Amino acid sequence: MTTETAIAPVLTSPEHPKKNRIQVSNTKKPLFFYVNLAKRYIQQHDEVELSALGMAITTVVTVAEILKNNGLAVEKKVVTSTIGMKDETRGRLIQKARIEIVLGKTEKYASMATPQSAQAREKEAGVANKEEKKQD
Repeated sequence: MTTETAIAPVLTSPEHPKKNRIQVSNTKKPLFFYVNLAKRYIQQHDEVELSALGMAITTVVTVAEILKNNGLAVEKKVVTSTIGMKDETRGRLIQKARIEIVLGKTEKYASMATPQSAQAREKEAGVANKEEKKQD
């Protein structure tokens, strides 16, 4: 895991967004919308980049921690920076905090990601137990 702090412009333009980037808002969608979306992106691209500005930073950190604590992702990179934005109401330049967290797929992701796989493991365990009892 690397941690960097910088004052930098946004590296990708709106015309060419990254396919595995999720830009998180703390007001538009519920937390688990982002958790489930990140799971899908990890499954499709083997990694996901979570990005947020200002007050949405706590949402990004929470999403990343949920995925890490459930064993679905590992932290690859964390970048914090500030970006200059024009304040809509006052018309002046203000600095906003920004975070980007890159998460990668864990080795055991495939076995843990879907509820169906958990049910399949339970079913297999039940079948194995029945076979052991038959042999006894």
